[in-house]
Amino acid sequence: MPILSIEGLTISRRQHAIVKNVSFSIHKGEWFALLGESGSGKSLTASAITGLLPGGLTVSAGHVRFGEHSMLEANRRELRHIRGKEIAFIFQNCHAAFTPFIRIGRQIDEMVKAHTDWPEKKRKAEILRSFQEVCLPENRVYESYPFQLSGGQLQRAAIAQAMVLKPQLLIADEPTTALDSITAADVLQQLAMLRDKTNCAVLFITHDLRLVERYADQTAVMQNGAIVENGRTATIIKRPQHEYTKRLFAAVPPLKNPPLRLMAKKQTALTGTGGAL
Repeated sequence: MPILSIEGLTISRRQHAIVKNVSFSIHKGEWFALLGESGSGKSLTASAITGLLPGGLTVSAGHVRFGEHSMLEANRRELRHIRGKEIAFIFQNCHAAFTPFIRIGRQIDEMVKAHTDWPEKKRKAEILRSFQEVCLPENRVYESYPFQLSGGQLQRAAIAQAMVLKPQLLIADEPTTALDSITAADVLQQLAMLRDKTNCAVLFITHDLRLVERYADQTAVMQNGAIVENGRTATIIKRPQHEYTKRLFAAVPPLKNPPLRLMAKKQTALTGTGGAL
């Protein structure tokens, strides 16, 4: 039985459908990628799951089930209970995840306190443990303000915050876009390790095919608000069926072929010859 099931989801502004008849399901422990270009409806689809659509947008059709919960029928109190505890989020802008003038430990403690009846000592111990799991110096980060951490450290702190209550589903919306490639790879490795350790499901929203190929078990490709292809990641990459998917994959240069300039530099280093390209 899937942990998340979306059927026929349509999101509209007035009478205009922006996300159209979207359906997919995610099982426990599965890394599910929602792949597509900017503006294709990926983030809106994720926002609709927990009732976080921007103003002016409504769900005009469809069903969203998370476990035993019918998410589109849940009231605000039920949604507040689910958000942060059973469904957690990691957003693109890690700086927006924290209030700049409050220490990180205190901010996460407030979230944990809202969802549990743990005493203060246990709350702090769990937060420090969560920092350790993403390779952060736990005591220093607990007492730090957001501006005192690098982008990579802050995104790992956001992962620690998301995972501290061991959610069943983690929604990661372009979590590495603002990071350099080396830091991004490290952050995703930490995220993958936590997924393996906790067996939570991951809804991974991205436009980066290389990340999809490396991490995702299942992939749905979105174009203009609709899913045009959905299946096992390895199958879609090897045998894409939709023309949009084929064009999307064709636009990504293969990593196994080094760029011409790098090849020229390597040749120069080997032969001792120079020359402009």
